[in-house]
Amino acid sequence: MWAYNETFYQIYPIGFCGAPVHNDGVPAHRILKIGDWAEYLGNLGIGSIILNPIFESDNHGYDTRDFRKIDCRLGTNEDFSEVCKKLHSQNVKVILDGVFNHVGRGFWAFRDVQEKKWDSPYKDWFHISFDGNSCYNDGFWYEGWEGHFELVKLNLQNPAVVDYLLDCVKLWIEDFGIDGLRLDVAYCLDHNFMKRLRSFCESIKPGFALIGEVLFGDYNLIVNDEMLHSCTNYECYKGIYSSFNSMNLFEIAHSLNRQFGPEQWCIYRGKHLMTFVDNHDVTRIASILTNKNHLPLCYGILFGMPGIPCIYYGSEWGEEGVKAPDNDYALRPCFDAPKPNELTDFISRLIEVRCTSDALCNGSYRNVVITNHQLIFERRTETERILVAINASDSDFTAGNGELQGSYIDLLKTGDSSEAAPQTLNGQLSMPAYSVQYLKML
Repeated sequence: MWAYNETFYQIYPIGFCGAPVHNDGVPAHRILKIGDWAEYLGNLGIGSIILNPIFESDNHGYDTRDFRKIDCRLGTNEDFSEVCKKLHSQNVKVILDGVFNHVGRGFWAFRDVQEKKWDSPYKDWFHISFDGNSCYNDGFWYEGWEGHFELVKLNLQNPAVVDYLLDCVKLWIEDFGIDGLRLDVAYCLDHNFMKRLRSFCESIKPGFALIGEVLFGDYNLIVNDEMLHSCTNYECYKGIYSSFNSMNLFEIAHSLNRQFGPEQWCIYRGKHLMTFVDNHDVTRIASILTNKNHLPLCYGILFGMPGIPCIYYGSEWGEEGVKAPDNDYALRPCFDAPKPNELTDFISRLIEVRCTSDALCNGSYRNVVITNHQLIFERRTETERILVAINASDSDFTAGNGELQGSYIDLLKTGDSSEAAPQTLNGQLSMPAYSVQYLKML
């Protein structure tokens, strides 16, 4: 699976492109802006972009009206085809948000039920009871997503619904050339639907990636050979920022070992979960950290740990944004152009190092040194061994451990590892204050 070796970049298009929050019905070609960033993303080293909803919707994109038409606030299907061609020309693949659990009240099939009630051929596309009424006084009750009745739950056990959705995915592959899907609220989706989606997509486009949004529970239930290739790793998302804010790196070390460690009971060994430090639903990492010196260190862990790293647009230069109690607008801004800085350069180097390292992409995980303020862990394959060393303290530190032996080069200090002068470990490692080291053992 190509996705396991790449870095992803997530964009929320309605916000990114400066579209109105509510669908005003006024066509505009805003989505072309994503294509304008293609060269920047290619230079950054991004392997694939994840686009949150782009199809015609009532408001925020997750309340879909039409899965076959680009939202008029963003542009046309032809506009998006052009965007995909530009991204692919920079070797950036395209992942779309597959919002298959629910639709908006403006969805064409639901509108038909509102009009015709019992006589609608689409009444079984949803979970409807004509013995009740909705909070919108539709004359029937229906199931909404987690109590949000502006989001009408689809009946994924209805073959007609599944066939319709698969036909839409086929259209996206054929017309836009997309390379995968992010499955919204994958923890809610019918397992048989995900199995059918996996086999269907693989038959049309081998290597088509499926990545699920999962907040909790056992990721193995849906990340397996029959369903999804990956899902969001919220446990380690929390562990990263919390470890730095509490100055307790034992927390992230425990989560990583629990998931990927060498013991038989570790639960996700061999899986490639999607890792992140922020996204369109949570406060940005630059706003949540209490010590801004820890910002590059968060990315040091992100790119060193097992998984598929994903960067949220703007966070690569340290953009801030705080989630509000009643909306996410501050998390989804419009930028006129990229604003790269030293943090961006550092992340670009991390991307470059990771994509050429078998150990960082696919290696085993093992903790070597853990203190409250320092963490050294090992990533290893049969051909490569790398030590990732993080010092979150404002003071230099010398780590001591019998395993810190042998010659190495620090991959983050040199553009070409073959030109680096090897250093030697003799049971100790010097860790400068606020530092990240990726030590390739020779």
